[in-house]
Formats: sequence, structure tokens, C-alpha cells
Amino acid sequence: MAGLPSGSIFKGRKLLNQSGDLVDAEAALGDKKVVVCYFSAHWCPPCRQFTPMLKDFYEELSDSPLAIIFVSSDRDEKSMKDYFAMHGNYFAVPFDDSALRNGLKQACGVTGIPMLAVIDKSGKMLHGNGRTDVASVSPAQAYKKWEELSKA
Repeated sequence: MAGLPSGSIFKGRKLLNQSGDLVDAEAALGDKKVVVCYFSAHWCPPCRQFTPMLKDFYEELSDSPLAIIFVSSDRDEKSMKDYFAMHGNYFAVPFDDSALRNGLKQACGVTGIPMLAVIDKSGKMLHGNGRTDVASVSPAQAYKKWEELSKA
């Protein structure tokens, strides 16, 4: 991937936390067993419908070592940050880090949004249909499935 170091896609990168602070991506994800990327945008009606479901889902799993990373397809930083503020205690790829956003989109084969993909800590997609899991099984069942995929 152009613009990204080899190895972990997150090496040397920053993520935005809900407080608006930039944090070291590898450190932020270090103790997480499951990492999920949420590809979405404020202008997308299906995304606006799914986001509250994902937030409730994530809140039910608040004690589990799960990280959700919002990867925006918004057209400007203000829209991205406004939409991100509606999420739970997620991380987000900074708007100006297009190399990381595009690298994750490419690694996960994103062709449309919303998309929820389980990835490993290097950025490799393990499961691209997390959205169906959120909508069809309990949070505990989905997390267990994702945790098993992350161990493989």
C-alpha cells in the first residue's frame, strides 16, 4: 500500500479518540482482542440507520476487549467529526490520513458503505460481513465469532 510502512498498517499511525485526542494506533489497539473497522459516512442513509444499532451493540460489549475504528467516507473533516461524535467510544482514522483510510478500504475490499469488517492488528481483513452479525445475532454471539476469527 502506497504511503504505508510494511508490517502493521497501524505502525507509526495515529487514531482519534472520542475526546478528540490523537493517540498512537498500535498502543490503542494493543490490549484489544478484536478490532473492527466501520466504513461509513454521515451523508449515507443506510449508514445513519445502522450507526445507532452498532452503538447499542458496542455498549452491550463495553467490558470486552473490542475496538471499533470509524473509517470515514465523508467529504470534509467537519462532517466526519460531527458524525464521529454520534458514535460510542470508538476510535477514528484522522480525516487527513487518507493513506490509512484508503489502505484500510483496500485491505477490506470496501465497495460500498456501511461496511463492518473484522481485521487483525496488521490490517488484514478476517471477516467482511460484521454488519449482518450485528443485525442478526446477539452481541455476545457476534463477539465470540469475531474473537475466534482473530485467534486463527
